[in-house]
Amino acid sequence: MGNSMVWNQTKQVESFLQKAVRTISDYLNETTLSKLVEEREGVDKAYCELLLANLRRLVVFCEEGLEECRIVLREEPFRKTAAEKALYRVYHLCIAEYFTPKSDAWYEDSRSAYTGRNSLKFRQTPPPSLQVLLLSLESEFQAIREELEFYETDYRTKMIQSK
Repeated sequence: MGNSMVWNQTKQVESFLQKAVRTISDYLNETTLSKLVEEREGVDKAYCELLLANLRRLVVFCEEGLEECRIVLREEPFRKTAAEKALYRVYHLCIAEYFTPKSDAWYEDSRSAYTGRNSLKFRQTPPPSLQVLLLSLESEFQAIREELEFYETDYRTKMIQSK
């Protein structure tokens, strides 16, 4: 891939991550565990704790990816290899954490891609505000995932070949 194409992808990912970080951070700053439990009768408090922990983990990965993209974009001359590494990390940390969080509080139903419905499925019924938040981000995470799928294997292959 040419330098300009990688630069454009890095810029696009930076913009996406900036919005994702702002949206998730705003939600986390305004939401308390007790507020989530009150949203819907019968919501499991432990499940809400798990959901919030997953969101915090996701926002940390997104903040790190955002910082990496910003550093790469500021450097002169543009270092394509550093940008590819940053995009690889965004794909494997941010995107993977969104669709398949470590604790499996939610998961991706891959069959939903064919139906046009949201692909995230929750293990239990989540509080409405949290469900709305995650589902509102899905289309953008999906678009970036499709944009960066190339880095799932290509960057790793390059690193193996260079050794």
